[in-house]
Amino acid sequence: MKTSTMTLTKFYHLLFLVCGAIAMATNVSAQQKPDPQFQKMMNSSFRTEGIANIDRIDQDPTQKFCSDPQFASSKAGAAKALEIQKQNMASIQPPSDGKYIGDWKSGEAIAQSGRGATWTDTASTPIGGGCYNCHEIDKKEISYGNIGPSLWNYGKTRGNSQELIVYTWNRINNSKAYNACSNMPRFAHFKLLNEKQIQDLMALLLDPASPVNQ
Repeated sequence: MKTSTMTLTKFYHLLFLVCGAIAMATNVSAQQKPDPQFQKMMNSSFRTEGIANIDRIDQDPTQKFCSDPQFASSKAGAAKALEIQKQNMASIQPPSDGKYIGDWKSGEAIAQSGRGATWTDTASTPIGGGCYNCHEIDKKEISYGNIGPSLWNYGKTRGNSQELIVYTWNRINNSKAYNACSNMPRFAHFKLLNEKQIQDLMALLLDPASPVNQ
């Protein structure tokens, strides 16, 4: 069994707690206004450290929407969710070289790794996908999370149509293009994974030679 580095997961967990605290205190629905005292407390409680800038506590429109479940579950929220999904979809770029599929072996290493994007890393530290933290992927790896669906036999059961290839590319790039409040990180949006890394993860899921599809 391989060991996944959980650093990135811990970062996401901390970010989730921070965003949750902001949501409870500032509730961003149209009926309420942000609490300036709480915002001041947040700004004074965090600082830039290494590559982790304090602006990480600032929510973009998608995060603000998803931090207000009362509004998100309303009729007006349903319409707003579609707008947010459309905005996130528009941000996705196809591969610059036209190639969606990379090297599945590199993809497996990326899926196993949870490194990167924390204050202890440098700007040149390769960032991992941490995919096993949420998904079952290769049956040989028995340590995995179940927040997301199993990806075992992903390509074998779904085929390799162009529609599926583009969908998979989009989903890895920015899952909120399909579900405004998806738990999956927006890997390309936040520059957590580069184009080649995403191509390699695509190969892990779709290449017939990948152990995922055996």
